[in-house]
Amino acid sequence: MPGKQRDIRKVLLVINSRKDDVQSVKRSILELMKGRGIETVSLDFSTHASAEDLSGVDLAISLGGDGTLLSCARMLAPREVPILAVNMGDFGFITEVSKSELSDTLEKVLQGTLGVSERLMLSVEVQRQGTPSASFLGLNEAVIGIKGISRMIRLKIFMSDTYMGRYRADGVIVATPTGSTAYSMAAGGPILHPEMEAFILTPICPFTLSNRPMVVPANEILRVEVEEPQKVEAVLTIDGQESFLLQPRDCVLIRRAPSKARIVHTDRRSFYEVLRTKLNWAGEPNA
Repeated sequence: MPGKQRDIRKVLLVINSRKDDVQSVKRSILELMKGRGIETVSLDFSTHASAEDLSGVDLAISLGGDGTLLSCARMLAPREVPILAVNMGDFGFITEVSKSELSDTLEKVLQGTLGVSERLMLSVEVQRQGTPSASFLGLNEAVIGIKGISRMIRLKIFMSDTYMGRYRADGVIVATPTGSTAYSMAAGGPILHPEMEAFILTPICPFTLSNRPMVVPANEILRVEVEEPQKVEAVLTIDGQESFLLQPRDCVLIRRAPSKARIVHTDRRSFYEVLRTKLNWAGEPNA
Protein backbone atom coordinates (compact mmCIF):
# COMPACT_ATOMS: atom_id res chain seq x y z
CA MET A 1 0.00 0.00 0.00
CA PRO A 2 1.50 3.38 -0.96
CA GLY A 3 2.55 5.70 1.83
CA LYS A 4 0.45 8.72 2.63
CA GLN A 5 0.61 11.60 5.07
CA ARG A 6 -0.64 10.41 8.43
CA ASP A 7 -2.10 12.67 11.06
CA ILE A 8 -0.47 11.00 14.06
CA ARG A 9 -1.72 12.29 17.39
CA LYS A 10 -1.29 9.22 19.59
CA VAL A 11 1.43 6.55 19.51
CA LEU A 12 1.39 3.22 21.35
CA LEU A 13 4.78 1.79 22.39
CA VAL A 14 4.69 -1.99 22.87
CA ILE A 15 7.96 -3.13 24.39
CA ASN A 16 9.73 -6.27 25.52
CA SER A 17 11.40 -5.03 28.69
CA ARG A 18 13.78 -8.02 28.74
CA LYS A 19 15.60 -6.85 25.60
CA ASP A 20 18.89 -5.00 25.94
CA ASP A 21 18.78 -1.22 25.46
CA VAL A 22 15.00 -1.17 25.14
CA GLN A 23 14.58 1.38 27.92
CA SER A 24 17.04 3.84 26.37
CA VAL A 25 15.36 3.46 22.97
CA LYS A 26 11.99 3.96 24.63
CA ARG A 27 13.19 7.19 26.29
CA SER A 28 14.46 8.58 22.99
CA ILE A 29 11.11 7.88 21.32
CA LEU A 30 9.20 9.47 24.20
CA GLU A 31 11.36 12.62 23.93
CA LEU A 32 10.82 12.79 20.17
CA MET A 33 7.05 12.38 20.49
CA LYS A 34 6.85 14.95 23.29
CA GLY A 35 8.76 17.46 21.16
CA ARG A 36 6.19 17.01 18.40
CA GLY A 37 3.19 17.21 20.73
CA ILE A 38 2.22 13.57 20.14
CA GLU A 39 0.61 11.64 23.00
CA THR A 40 2.43 8.41 23.83
CA VAL A 41 1.24 5.35 25.77
CA SER A 42 3.71 2.61 26.71
CA LEU A 43 3.05 -0.97 27.82
CA ASP A 44 4.84 -4.32 27.96
CA PHE A 45 3.86 -6.80 25.25
CA SER A 46 2.78 -9.32 27.90
CA THR A 47 0.39 -6.81 29.52
CA HIS A 48 -3.30 -6.68 28.71
CA ALA A 49 -4.07 -3.32 27.13
CA SER A 50 -7.14 -1.41 28.27
CA ALA A 51 -9.66 0.13 25.92
CA GLU A 52 -8.40 3.55 27.03
CA ASP A 53 -4.81 2.65 26.06
CA LEU A 54 -5.90 1.64 22.55
CA SER A 55 -8.47 4.37 21.98
CA GLY A 56 -7.43 6.81 19.26
CA VAL A 57 -4.05 5.16 18.55
CA ASP A 58 -2.74 6.22 15.12
CA LEU A 59 0.58 4.33 15.15
CA ALA A 60 2.14 1.54 17.20
CA ILE A 61 5.87 0.98 17.64
CA SER A 62 6.92 -2.55 18.57
CA LEU A 63 10.25 -2.68 20.41
CA GLY A 64 11.46 -6.25 20.79
CA GLY A 65 11.55 -9.21 18.45
CA ASP A 66 9.10 -11.11 16.31
CA GLY A 67 7.22 -12.27 19.41
CA THR A 68 6.58 -8.68 20.49
CA LEU A 69 5.23 -7.88 17.04
CA LEU A 70 2.96 -10.93 17.04
CA SER A 71 1.39 -9.82 20.32
CA CYS A 72 1.05 -6.27 19.01
CA ALA A 73 -0.59 -7.44 15.77
CA ARG A 74 -3.24 -9.52 17.54
CA MET A 75 -4.04 -6.53 19.73
CA LEU A 76 -4.28 -3.91 16.99
CA ALA A 77 -5.39 -5.65 13.78
CA PRO A 78 -9.12 -5.07 14.44
CA ARG A 79 -8.35 -1.34 14.82
CA GLU A 80 -6.32 -1.17 11.55
CA VAL A 81 -3.42 0.55 13.32
CA PRO A 82 -0.10 0.44 11.41
CA ILE A 83 2.83 -1.04 13.33
CA LEU A 84 6.46 0.01 13.05
CA ALA A 85 8.35 -3.14 14.09
CA VAL A 86 11.84 -2.59 15.51
CA ASN A 87 14.18 -5.52 16.08
CA MET A 88 15.83 -5.29 19.50
CA GLY A 89 17.12 -8.88 19.41
CA ASP A 90 19.38 -11.07 17.31
CA PHE A 91 17.33 -12.60 14.50
CA GLY A 92 13.97 -10.99 13.78
CA PHE A 93 12.29 -12.10 10.57
CA ILE A 94 9.22 -9.86 10.60
CA THR A 95 10.88 -7.05 12.56
CA GLU A 96 13.04 -5.70 9.76
CA VAL A 97 14.01 -2.30 11.23
CA SER A 98 17.17 -2.30 13.35
CA LYS A 99 17.87 -0.01 16.28
CA SER A 100 20.31 2.02 14.19
CA GLU A 101 17.63 2.57 11.52
CA LEU A 102 14.86 3.57 13.93
CA SER A 103 15.34 7.34 13.96
CA ASP A 104 15.42 7.70 10.17
CA THR A 105 12.58 5.23 9.65
CA LEU A 106 10.36 6.86 12.26
CA GLU A 107 10.88 10.26 10.64
CA LYS A 108 9.75 8.80 7.30
CA VAL A 109 6.69 7.24 8.97
CA LEU A 110 5.69 10.60 10.44
CA GLN A 111 6.15 12.22 7.03
CA GLY A 112 4.04 9.51 5.39
CA THR A 113 6.70 8.44 2.89
CA LEU A 114 6.65 4.73 3.79
CA GLY A 115 4.01 2.22 2.75
CA VAL A 116 2.15 -0.33 4.83
CA SER A 117 2.16 -4.09 4.23
CA GLU A 118 -1.22 -5.71 4.87
CA ARG A 119 -0.81 -9.23 6.27
CA LEU A 120 -3.47 -11.91 6.33
CA MET A 121 -4.38 -13.19 9.80
CA LEU A 122 -6.08 -16.33 11.10
CA SER A 123 -9.40 -16.47 12.91
CA VAL A 124 -9.49 -19.61 15.07
CA GLU A 125 -12.55 -20.95 16.87
CA VAL A 126 -12.85 -24.02 19.07
CA GLN A 127 -16.23 -25.73 19.10
CA ARG A 128 -17.04 -28.14 21.91
CA GLN A 129 -20.20 -30.21 21.55
CA GLY A 130 -21.29 -27.87 18.78
CA THR A 131 -20.92 -24.72 20.92
CA PRO A 132 -18.16 -22.08 20.51
CA SER A 133 -15.78 -22.51 23.43
CA ALA A 134 -12.84 -20.21 22.59
CA SER A 135 -11.68 -17.89 19.81
CA PHE A 136 -8.33 -16.41 18.84
CA LEU A 137 -6.56 -14.23 16.28
CA GLY A 138 -3.15 -15.20 14.93
CA LEU A 139 -0.59 -13.59 12.64
CA ASN A 140 1.85 -16.49 12.26
CA GLU A 141 0.13 -19.80 12.83
CA ALA A 142 -2.27 -22.04 14.70
CA VAL A 143 -0.78 -25.32 15.91
CA ILE A 144 -2.76 -28.34 17.04
CA GLY A 145 -0.31 -30.59 18.82
CA ILE A 146 0.32 -32.57 21.94
CA LYS A 147 0.90 -31.55 25.52
CA GLY A 148 3.82 -33.11 27.34
CA ILE A 149 5.79 -36.15 26.17
CA SER A 150 5.99 -36.51 22.39
CA ARG A 151 3.52 -39.06 21.07
CA MET A 152 1.32 -39.04 18.01
CA ILE A 153 -2.05 -37.34 17.91
CA ARG A 154 -4.91 -38.43 15.66
CA LEU A 155 -6.78 -35.73 13.77
CA LYS A 156 -9.36 -35.57 10.99
CA ILE A 157 -8.86 -32.76 8.48
CA PHE A 158 -11.61 -31.15 6.38
CA MET A 159 -11.14 -28.40 3.82
CA SER A 160 -14.36 -26.42 3.29
CA ASP A 161 -16.35 -29.56 4.25
CA THR A 162 -14.31 -31.80 1.92
CA TYR A 163 -12.76 -34.65 3.91
CA MET A 164 -8.96 -34.59 3.45
CA GLY A 165 -8.08 -37.59 5.60
CA ARG A 166 -6.80 -38.72 8.98
CA TYR A 167 -3.50 -37.37 10.17
CA ARG A 168 -1.38 -39.31 12.64
CA ALA A 169 1.46 -36.98 13.54
CA ASP A 170 3.01 -34.87 16.28
CA GLY A 171 0.45 -32.27 15.18
CA VAL A 172 -0.46 -29.94 12.34
CA ILE A 173 0.42 -26.32 11.64
CA VAL A 174 -1.86 -23.92 9.79
CA ALA A 175 0.35 -20.97 8.85
CA THR A 176 -0.19 -17.62 7.16
CA PRO A 177 2.29 -16.33 4.56
CA THR A 178 3.84 -14.21 7.32
CA GLY A 179 4.21 -17.36 9.43
CA SER A 180 5.63 -19.39 6.55
CA THR A 181 9.17 -18.50 7.70
CA ALA A 182 8.53 -19.61 11.31
CA TYR A 183 7.45 -22.99 12.73
CA SER A 184 5.98 -24.15 9.42
CA MET A 185 9.31 -23.68 7.62
CA ALA A 186 11.13 -25.58 10.38
CA ALA A 187 8.66 -28.46 9.87
CA GLY A 188 9.36 -28.56 6.12
CA GLY A 189 6.70 -26.15 4.84
CA PRO A 190 7.22 -23.78 1.89
CA ILE A 191 8.05 -20.08 2.08
CA LEU A 192 5.37 -17.68 0.79
CA HIS A 193 5.61 -13.97 0.13
CA PRO A 194 4.03 -12.32 3.22
CA GLU A 195 1.37 -10.45 1.22
CA MET A 196 -0.03 -13.52 -0.53
CA GLU A 197 -3.62 -14.64 0.12
CA ALA A 198 -3.11 -18.27 1.12
CA PHE A 199 -2.66 -20.68 4.02
CA ILE A 200 -0.18 -23.52 4.52
CA LEU A 201 -1.22 -26.82 6.09
CA THR A 202 1.95 -28.47 7.42
CA PRO A 203 1.92 -31.82 9.26
CA ILE A 204 4.51 -32.19 12.03
CA CYS A 205 6.48 -35.44 11.71
CA PRO A 206 3.60 -37.38 10.11
CA PHE A 207 3.48 -41.17 10.50
CA THR A 208 2.33 -41.46 6.88
CA LEU A 209 4.91 -39.99 4.51
CA SER A 210 2.22 -39.12 1.97
CA ASN A 211 0.95 -36.38 4.33
CA ARG A 212 2.79 -33.44 2.79
CA PRO A 213 2.60 -29.64 3.29
CA MET A 214 -0.13 -28.04 1.19
CA VAL A 215 -0.82 -24.43 0.15
CA VAL A 216 -4.52 -23.54 -0.14
CA PRO A 217 -6.43 -20.34 -1.02
CA ALA A 218 -7.29 -18.04 1.87
CA ASN A 219 -11.03 -18.40 1.23
CA GLU A 220 -10.95 -22.03 2.38
CA ILE A 221 -12.22 -22.95 5.85
CA LEU A 222 -10.09 -25.58 7.56
CA ARG A 223 -11.74 -27.87 10.10
CA VAL A 224 -9.67 -30.07 12.38
CA GLU A 225 -11.43 -32.66 14.54
CA VAL A 226 -9.69 -34.22 17.54
CA GLU A 227 -10.43 -37.92 17.33
CA GLU A 228 -11.67 -40.02 20.22
CA PRO A 229 -10.00 -41.74 22.02
CA GLN A 230 -6.55 -40.13 22.33
CA LYS A 231 -3.49 -41.42 24.16
CA VAL A 232 -2.25 -37.87 24.72
CA GLU A 233 -3.66 -34.48 25.62
CA ALA A 234 -4.10 -32.14 22.66
CA VAL A 235 -3.44 -28.41 22.80
CA LEU A 236 -4.11 -25.51 20.45
CA THR A 237 -1.36 -22.87 20.33
CA ILE A 238 -1.62 -19.49 18.61
CA ASP A 239 1.59 -17.72 17.52
CA GLY A 240 3.46 -19.67 20.18
CA GLN A 241 1.98 -17.32 22.80
CA GLU A 242 -1.61 -18.34 23.54
CA SER A 243 -2.79 -21.87 24.25
CA PHE A 244 -6.03 -23.76 24.85
CA LEU A 245 -6.34 -27.36 26.03
CA LEU A 246 -8.43 -29.45 23.64
CA GLN A 247 -10.63 -32.44 24.37
CA PRO A 248 -11.50 -35.44 22.19
CA ARG A 249 -14.29 -34.56 19.72
CA ASP A 250 -13.41 -30.85 19.82
CA CYS A 251 -13.55 -29.14 16.45
CA VAL A 252 -11.13 -26.34 15.51
CA LEU A 253 -12.28 -24.00 12.71
CA ILE A 254 -9.56 -21.92 11.03
CA ARG A 255 -10.37 -19.25 8.47
CA ARG A 256 -9.23 -15.88 7.17
CA ALA A 257 -9.72 -13.17 9.82
CA PRO A 258 -11.87 -10.18 8.82
CA SER A 259 -9.01 -7.79 9.66
CA LYS A 260 -5.36 -7.73 8.62
CA ALA A 261 -2.17 -6.78 10.40
CA ARG A 262 -0.70 -3.55 9.02
CA ILE A 263 3.09 -3.49 9.19
CA VAL A 264 5.11 -0.48 8.05
CA HIS A 265 7.36 -1.24 5.07
CA THR A 266 11.04 -0.43 5.28
CA ASP A 267 12.55 1.11 2.16
CA ARG A 268 15.98 -0.33 2.94
CA ARG A 269 15.44 -3.94 1.83
CA SER A 270 12.94 -6.24 0.15
CA PHE A 271 11.46 -9.47 1.48
CA TYR A 272 13.82 -11.43 -0.77
CA GLU A 273 16.85 -9.62 0.65
CA VAL A 274 15.63 -10.50 4.15
CA LEU A 275 15.39 -14.15 3.11
CA ARG A 276 18.89 -14.14 1.67
CA THR A 277 20.51 -12.56 4.72
CA LYS A 278 18.51 -14.27 7.47
CA LEU A 279 18.76 -17.75 5.93
CA ASN A 280 22.35 -17.35 4.67
CA TRP A 281 21.47 -18.13 1.07
CA ALA A 282 23.66 -17.69 -2.03
CA GLY A 283 26.50 -19.86 -0.75
CA GLU A 284 27.44 -17.75 2.26
CA PRO A 285 29.89 -19.40 4.71
CA ASN A 286 27.24 -20.19 7.34
CA ALA A 287 24.66 -21.58 4.89
